[in-house]
Amino acid sequence: MVKSVPKSDSHTVQARCVRLSAKVVDAASLAPVIETRPLSRGENDLLIEVKAAAVNPSDVKAATGLMPYAIFPRTPGRDYAGIVIDGPAGWIGHEVFGSSGDLGIRRDGTHATHLVVEADAAVEKPDSISWEEAAGIGVPFVTAMEGLRRAVIPKAGETVLVMGVNGKVGQAAVQIASWHGARVIGVVRKNEAYEGHANSPVEVIDASATDVAARVRELTDGKGADIVFNTVGDPYFQAAHQSLGLRGRQILIAAVDRIVQFNILEFYRGQHTYVGIDTLGLSSVATGAVLKELGPGFASGHLKPFPIKPNAIYPLDQAKAAFVAVAGSSRDRVILRPA
Repeated sequence: MVKSVPKSDSHTVQARCVRLSAKVVDAASLAPVIETRPLSRGENDLLIEVKAAAVNPSDVKAATGLMPYAIFPRTPGRDYAGIVIDGPAGWIGHEVFGSSGDLGIRRDGTHATHLVVEADAAVEKPDSISWEEAAGIGVPFVTAMEGLRRAVIPKAGETVLVMGVNGKVGQAAVQIASWHGARVIGVVRKNEAYEGHANSPVEVIDASATDVAARVRELTDGKGADIVFNTVGDPYFQAAHQSLGLRGRQILIAAVDRIVQFNILEFYRGQHTYVGIDTLGLSSVATGAVLKELGPGFASGHLKPFPIKPNAIYPLDQAKAAFVAVAGSSRDRVILRPA
């Protein structure tokens, strides 16, 4: 949607920003401050008034020293939604959202009242989606889509096994896979139902009570899964490996322990493919391109943003509380609302 917004003659705003001065040992040790900083755009950039910004686990990891390339001091935040207040012709007043692998990590990010990004990075926000919902789309949906793109988008009738199905990336993977007609099987670590949106029924395997690979073989008449989206990493690595069918692909996005053992003979005889995904390596523009591919799904209703709970929305001056909530493995999508 395009709103009528007065254009600034100076192209400069005084932005209120969350600032992290140095890495800390854990989220409880964070001491973010709010600073006012001048912000202006380059020739092909957009100056955006941020209406909402998400807090991701990667924001916490960068703040606690787990990403050695993270700069300090900086404004954190990768995901955002807002309105363009200055930019190239035709952009002013557009409601947009986006995400990035470098925003908030290697350069100042989205936890602020204003943000500058490249014009090619911004995606039009659907009218049906709120600011907070749009801000919550970014990292989980980009990670899921990039993984499925790299593994080759599943065809109708193929089976996708999602390990960690109730995590936000897991839910996004379910939405995208079922949008494309795939059959989805989910894995949980305890007895619980699938919590998210899907375009077809999702069968759920309780890993605490069931042999995952054996159950996958039963459900697929012995064939196994065409794609395993492993959002957890090494704890599910063997089960994922054993669940793969002929020419199956396993997508990996996380690790607890970095080293795993696997059967090389089974790997090459099964003609398997392993796909590693790190969205921190994607620029704002590359991330925007992934989000634009998802646009038709949100427009048609096959993809839905995550519900945002009122108690998971924080003002900028409560950024520490938001980071602590994410560090505590909150299942809610945690949002900062700058205004």
